[in-house]
Amino acid sequence: MLKDDVLKLIYRENGYISGESISRILGVSRTAVNTAVKNLRDEGYDITSSTNRGYLLMNDPDILSKGSVSAFLPDTRSEELYFFDSVDSTNTVLKGLAAKGGGSGTVVIADHQTGGKGRRGRSFSSPSGAGIYLSYLFKPESGFDKISDLTSWTAVAVADAIRSAYGLDSNIKWVNDLLMNRKKICGILTEASVEGESGFIDTCIIGIGVNVNEQEFPPELSEIATSISIENGRKTFLRARLASEMIRAMDRLASDWPDSSYYLERYRELNITTGSSITAYTLMAGNGQGRTGTAIAINDDFSLKVEFSDGSTEDLKSGEVSVRGLYGYT
Repeated sequence: MLKDDVLKLIYRENGYISGESISRILGVSRTAVNTAVKNLRDEGYDITSSTNRGYLLMNDPDILSKGSVSAFLPDTRSEELYFFDSVDSTNTVLKGLAAKGGGSGTVVIADHQTGGKGRRGRSFSSPSGAGIYLSYLFKPESGFDKISDLTSWTAVAVADAIRSAYGLDSNIKWVNDLLMNRKKICGILTEASVEGESGFIDTCIIGIGVNVNEQEFPPELSEIATSISIENGRKTFLRARLASEMIRAMDRLASDWPDSSYYLERYRELNITTGSSITAYTLMAGNGQGRTGTAIAINDDFSLKVEFSDGSTEDLKSGEVSVRGLYGYT
């Protein structure tokens, strides 16, 4: 949309940018530029105008839009980015785009999800105006056995994006929860379809939800979840900046695949599960019973080596792990 292109130009300018310059760069009339600026002001952007000087963005409001995110990305990356005020699930929307021929690297971002999805069918709280709900389409040439590796890579990519955008560190709880101060700030859900004859992954939909500016959580989540804002003096963070860094990080991931050397080293560095007392639950267990033990190491395939209380050792490739001191596990 024209307003996104206008916003991108105003965002990138250190000072005023004239309406004439915008008109010339975009190949549209001055009237069209004025209309776009009016629409942006109606959305909440504080844009001042001055005769003979042009337009100036007075402050950076925390608004997620194609224009605000694209301002931090190369012009060529603006393609295949889809933004929505509200969707059922960004993963669901991206599946539809993939079915219509969407290419690897297609991104869907929403300000709000009515049916955000977590692992094992759980819901993911997705209030408007607070978080980033982003899905990334990736088409790796890999077997299905690599899907859990991809989820671990994504955890590293998001941690790196948070560091690049805000200068803040986070940790990873095996398999893919991102934490600040031992509470969850990010969830990742990877959904894959497999090509029947080859057994290779056809498409991967990587859904990422980051709690950025939430100020409170429902009672059932308050002991588990937090936001970047809560853990940093309740400051408001610009989500557009983080969203752009997440796209950059996921693009790097796609380019690096399948060389895992950086991601494995970084995953081990950020992981807080190793060395902890844990209870492990298999995905197939239906009785809620788990096995207790100690997490020893992250293996080269991103599985978790655990020494259980009965003296046995096992490499966990999937399932869930409760870490003592996290999420109410004592």
